[in-house]
Amino acid sequence: MPADVILETRGLLKDFNGFVAVDKVDLKVRRGTIHALIGPNGAGKTTCFNLLTKFHAPTQGQILFEGVDITKEKPAQIARRGMVRSFQISSTFPRMTALENVRVALQPTLGTAFNFWQSARTLDQLNGRCMELLDHVGLAEFAHLPAMELPYGRKRALEIATTLAMDPRLMLLDEPTQGMGHEDVEMVTQLIKKVAANRTILMVEHNMGVVGSIADTITVLQFGQVIAEGSYAEISRDPQVLQAYMGSAEQELEGIGA
Repeated sequence: MPADVILETRGLLKDFNGFVAVDKVDLKVRRGTIHALIGPNGAGKTTCFNLLTKFHAPTQGQILFEGVDITKEKPAQIARRGMVRSFQISSTFPRMTALENVRVALQPTLGTAFNFWQSARTLDQLNGRCMELLDHVGLAEFAHLPAMELPYGRKRALEIATTLAMDPRLMLLDEPTQGMGHEDVEMVTQLIKKVAANRTILMVEHNMGVVGSIADTITVLQFGQVIAEGSYAEISRDPQVLQAYMGSAEQELEGIGA
Protein backbone atom coordinates (compact mmCIF):
# COMPACT_ATOMS: atom_id res chain seq x y z
CA MET A 1 0.00 0.00 0.00
CA PRO A 2 1.63 3.31 -1.09
CA ALA A 3 2.57 5.67 1.75
CA ASP A 4 0.41 8.46 0.33
CA VAL A 5 -2.72 6.27 0.39
CA ILE A 6 -4.64 6.40 3.67
CA LEU A 7 -7.58 4.16 2.67
CA GLU A 8 -7.82 1.39 0.11
CA THR A 9 -10.48 -1.14 -0.80
CA ARG A 10 -9.77 -4.22 -2.87
CA GLY A 11 -12.63 -6.03 -4.59
CA LEU A 12 -15.15 -4.72 -2.04
CA LEU A 13 -18.50 -6.45 -2.52
CA LYS A 14 -21.78 -6.45 -0.61
CA ASP A 15 -24.57 -8.87 -1.49
CA PHE A 16 -27.96 -8.47 0.23
CA ASN A 17 -29.65 -11.83 -0.41
CA GLY A 18 -28.87 -11.77 -4.11
CA PHE A 19 -28.92 -8.00 -4.61
CA VAL A 20 -25.38 -6.76 -5.19
CA ALA A 21 -25.28 -3.21 -3.79
CA VAL A 22 -21.49 -2.79 -4.04
CA ASP A 23 -19.76 -4.77 -6.76
CA LYS A 24 -15.99 -5.32 -6.49
CA VAL A 25 -15.07 -1.71 -5.78
CA ASP A 26 -11.38 -0.80 -5.82
CA LEU A 27 -10.85 2.58 -4.19
CA LYS A 28 -7.76 4.53 -3.14
CA VAL A 29 -8.02 7.69 -1.06
CA ARG A 30 -4.83 9.73 -0.90
CA ARG A 31 -3.72 11.58 2.22
CA GLY A 32 -4.48 15.25 2.46
CA THR A 33 -7.09 15.25 -0.31
CA ILE A 34 -10.84 15.68 -0.63
CA HIS A 35 -12.17 12.59 -2.41
CA ALA A 36 -15.82 12.59 -3.53
CA LEU A 37 -17.95 9.52 -4.14
CA ILE A 38 -20.82 10.33 -6.49
CA GLY A 39 -23.44 8.57 -8.56
CA PRO A 40 -27.19 8.44 -9.23
CA ASN A 41 -29.59 7.38 -6.48
CA GLY A 42 -29.12 3.72 -5.66
CA ALA A 43 -25.56 3.62 -7.00
CA GLY A 44 -24.20 2.16 -3.74
CA LYS A 45 -22.54 5.23 -2.24
CA THR A 46 -23.98 5.03 1.27
CA THR A 47 -23.56 1.25 1.30
CA CYS A 48 -19.86 1.84 0.60
CA PHE A 49 -19.72 4.16 3.61
CA ASN A 50 -21.49 1.54 5.73
CA LEU A 51 -18.92 -1.05 4.67
CA LEU A 52 -15.97 1.23 5.37
CA THR A 53 -17.22 2.05 8.88
CA LYS A 54 -18.38 -1.54 9.48
CA PHE A 55 -22.10 -0.87 9.88
CA HIS A 56 -22.28 -3.65 7.28
CA ALA A 57 -19.83 -6.52 6.91
CA PRO A 58 -18.45 -6.97 3.37
CA THR A 59 -19.46 -10.14 1.56
CA GLN A 60 -16.06 -10.16 -0.13
CA GLY A 61 -13.00 -7.97 -0.40
CA GLN A 62 -10.58 -6.09 1.81
CA ILE A 63 -10.48 -2.69 3.50
CA LEU A 64 -7.07 -1.29 4.45
CA PHE A 65 -6.64 1.83 6.59
CA GLU A 66 -3.13 3.20 6.92
CA GLY A 67 -1.79 -0.11 5.65
CA VAL A 68 -3.70 -2.24 8.19
CA ASP A 69 -6.40 -4.71 7.16
CA ILE A 70 -9.52 -3.57 9.06
CA THR A 71 -12.01 -5.71 7.15
CA LYS A 72 -13.11 -7.66 10.23
CA GLU A 73 -12.93 -4.89 12.81
CA LYS A 74 -15.96 -3.41 14.59
CA PRO A 75 -17.25 0.18 14.21
CA ALA A 76 -15.77 1.32 17.54
CA GLN A 77 -12.34 -0.04 16.56
CA ILE A 78 -12.54 1.81 13.24
CA ALA A 79 -13.38 5.08 15.01
CA ARG A 80 -10.51 4.64 17.46
CA ARG A 81 -8.15 4.22 14.52
CA GLY A 82 -9.19 7.67 13.31
CA MET A 83 -11.81 7.00 10.63
CA VAL A 84 -14.82 9.05 11.77
CA ARG A 85 -18.12 9.48 9.98
CA SER A 86 -20.99 11.95 9.86
CA PHE A 87 -24.47 10.92 8.74
CA GLN A 88 -27.16 12.25 6.37
CA ILE A 89 -29.54 12.77 9.30
CA SER A 90 -28.50 15.19 12.05
CA SER A 91 -26.87 13.29 14.91
CA THR A 92 -26.52 16.03 17.53
CA PHE A 93 -28.15 15.98 20.97
CA PRO A 94 -30.97 18.48 20.34
CA ARG A 95 -31.55 19.73 23.90
CA MET A 96 -27.87 20.11 24.74
CA THR A 97 -26.00 23.27 23.85
CA ALA A 98 -23.47 23.39 21.05
CA LEU A 99 -20.68 23.45 23.65
CA GLU A 100 -22.14 20.47 25.51
CA ASN A 101 -22.38 18.47 22.27
CA VAL A 102 -18.69 19.02 21.55
CA ARG A 103 -17.82 18.28 25.18
CA VAL A 104 -19.48 14.87 24.93
CA ALA A 105 -17.31 14.10 21.90
CA LEU A 106 -14.21 15.22 23.79
CA GLN A 107 -15.01 13.33 27.01
CA PRO A 108 -13.12 10.13 26.07
CA THR A 109 -9.88 12.16 26.10
CA LEU A 110 -10.28 12.40 29.89
CA GLY A 111 -10.62 8.66 30.32
CA THR A 112 -13.86 9.19 32.28
CA ALA A 113 -16.44 8.21 29.67
CA PHE A 114 -17.99 5.53 31.91
CA ASN A 115 -17.35 7.06 35.34
CA PHE A 116 -20.95 8.09 35.88
CA TRP A 117 -20.47 8.88 39.56
CA GLN A 118 -18.12 11.78 38.89
CA SER A 119 -19.38 15.34 38.99
CA ALA A 120 -20.31 16.93 35.68
CA ARG A 121 -18.05 19.80 36.70
CA THR A 122 -15.05 17.60 35.89
CA LEU A 123 -15.93 18.19 32.22
CA ASP A 124 -15.43 21.94 32.55
CA GLN A 125 -11.72 21.45 31.91
CA LEU A 126 -12.72 20.63 28.32
CA ASN A 127 -14.49 23.94 27.74
CA GLY A 128 -11.41 25.69 26.37
CA ARG A 129 -10.89 23.07 23.68
CA CYS A 130 -14.64 23.05 22.97
CA MET A 131 -14.57 26.77 22.28
CA GLU A 132 -11.54 26.36 20.01
CA LEU A 133 -13.42 23.80 17.93
CA LEU A 134 -16.61 25.84 17.86
CA ASP A 135 -14.66 28.90 16.78
CA HIS A 136 -12.95 26.85 14.07
CA VAL A 137 -16.33 26.00 12.49
CA GLY A 138 -17.83 29.46 13.05
CA LEU A 139 -20.05 28.57 16.00
CA ALA A 140 -18.39 30.39 18.92
CA GLU A 141 -21.30 32.83 19.22
CA PHE A 142 -23.76 29.90 19.33
CA ALA A 143 -21.88 27.97 22.04
CA HIS A 144 -24.66 28.20 24.64
CA LEU A 145 -27.58 27.76 22.25
CA PRO A 146 -29.37 24.37 22.28
CA ALA A 147 -28.58 22.40 19.13
CA MET A 148 -32.29 22.18 18.28
CA GLU A 149 -32.38 25.98 17.91
CA LEU A 150 -29.50 26.17 15.45
CA PRO A 151 -30.27 26.81 11.77
CA TYR A 152 -29.87 23.69 9.65
CA GLY A 153 -26.53 24.69 8.16
CA ARG A 154 -25.18 25.49 11.63
CA LYS A 155 -26.25 22.04 12.84
CA ARG A 156 -24.09 20.56 10.10
CA ALA A 157 -21.22 22.75 11.27
CA LEU A 158 -21.77 21.45 14.82
CA GLU A 159 -21.60 17.87 13.56
CA ILE A 160 -18.30 18.67 11.90
CA ALA A 161 -17.05 20.17 15.17
CA THR A 162 -17.99 17.01 17.11
CA THR A 163 -16.26 14.93 14.43
CA LEU A 164 -13.13 17.07 14.72
CA ALA A 165 -13.21 16.56 18.50
CA MET A 166 -12.32 12.93 17.86
CA ASP A 167 -9.15 14.05 16.04
CA PRO A 168 -9.87 12.04 12.88
CA ARG A 169 -7.23 11.06 10.36
CA LEU A 170 -9.98 10.46 7.81
CA MET A 171 -13.37 12.17 7.89
CA LEU A 172 -16.27 10.53 6.05
CA LEU A 173 -19.01 13.06 5.27
CA ASP A 174 -22.31 11.60 4.07
CA GLU A 175 -24.32 14.18 2.07
CA PRO A 176 -23.05 17.19 4.08
CA THR A 177 -25.13 19.74 2.12
CA GLN A 178 -28.31 17.71 1.69
CA GLY A 179 -31.50 19.75 2.06
CA MET A 180 -29.73 23.11 2.37
CA GLY A 181 -30.44 26.43 0.74
CA HIS A 182 -27.79 28.15 -1.36
CA GLU A 183 -26.39 30.24 1.51
CA ASP A 184 -25.96 27.25 3.82
CA VAL A 185 -24.45 25.16 1.01
CA GLU A 186 -21.79 27.81 0.44
CA MET A 187 -21.06 28.08 4.17
CA VAL A 188 -20.65 24.32 4.64
CA THR A 189 -18.62 24.01 1.44
CA GLN A 190 -16.14 26.60 2.67
CA LEU A 191 -16.06 24.91 6.08
CA ILE A 192 -15.18 21.56 4.49
CA LYS A 193 -12.34 23.23 2.58
CA LYS A 194 -11.11 24.78 5.82
CA VAL A 195 -11.09 21.58 7.89
CA ALA A 196 -9.49 19.67 4.99
CA ALA A 197 -6.40 21.86 5.18
CA ASN A 198 -4.60 19.26 7.33
CA ARG A 199 -6.90 16.25 7.05
CA THR A 200 -8.23 13.75 4.53
CA ILE A 201 -11.91 13.79 3.60
CA LEU A 202 -14.01 11.20 1.78
CA MET A 203 -17.48 12.52 1.02
CA VAL A 204 -20.70 11.40 -0.61
CA GLU A 205 -22.34 14.39 -2.24
CA HIS A 206 -25.11 14.98 -4.81
CA ASN A 207 -24.48 18.67 -5.39
CA MET A 208 -22.15 18.81 -8.36
CA GLY A 209 -21.38 22.46 -7.70
CA VAL A 210 -19.94 21.47 -4.32
CA VAL A 211 -18.05 18.50 -5.75
CA GLY A 212 -16.63 20.51 -8.63
CA SER A 213 -15.40 23.30 -6.37
CA ILE A 214 -13.60 21.30 -3.67
CA ALA A 215 -12.96 17.67 -4.68
CA ASP A 216 -9.45 16.70 -5.75
CA THR A 217 -10.55 13.27 -6.96
CA ILE A 218 -14.02 11.98 -7.85
CA THR A 219 -15.09 8.35 -8.04
CA VAL A 220 -18.35 7.67 -9.88
CA LEU A 221 -20.50 4.66 -9.00
CA GLN A 222 -23.35 3.13 -10.97
CA PHE A 223 -25.14 -0.06 -9.92
CA GLY A 224 -22.48 -0.59 -7.28
CA GLN A 225 -19.56 -0.47 -9.72
CA VAL A 226 -16.90 2.17 -10.36
CA ILE A 227 -17.48 3.55 -13.87
CA ALA A 228 -15.08 6.50 -13.78
CA GLU A 229 -12.52 8.25 -11.62
CA GLY A 230 -10.52 11.43 -11.96
CA SER A 231 -10.77 15.19 -11.63
CA TYR A 232 -14.07 17.02 -12.09
CA ALA A 233 -12.99 18.13 -15.57
CA GLU A 234 -12.26 14.52 -16.53
CA ILE A 235 -15.40 12.86 -15.18
CA SER A 236 -17.72 15.62 -16.47
CA ARG A 237 -16.67 14.71 -20.03
CA ASP A 238 -16.87 10.95 -19.55
CA PRO A 239 -19.64 9.43 -21.74
CA GLN A 240 -20.43 6.73 -19.17
CA VAL A 241 -20.91 9.34 -16.45
CA LEU A 242 -23.18 11.46 -18.62
CA GLN A 243 -25.22 8.38 -19.49
CA ALA A 244 -25.45 7.33 -15.83
CA TYR A 245 -26.94 10.67 -14.84
CA MET A 246 -29.54 10.81 -17.62
CA GLY A 247 -32.99 10.69 -16.10
CA SER A 248 -31.71 11.65 -12.64
CA ALA A 249 -33.02 14.57 -10.66
CA GLU A 250 -32.19 17.98 -12.09
CA GLN A 251 -30.09 18.92 -9.09
CA GLU A 252 -27.93 15.84 -9.60
CA LEU A 253 -27.25 16.88 -13.20
CA GLU A 254 -26.12 20.37 -12.21
CA GLY A 255 -22.69 20.96 -13.62
CA ILE A 256 -22.26 17.58 -15.31
CA GLY A 257 -21.04 18.16 -18.84
CA ALA A 258 -20.77 21.92 -18.33
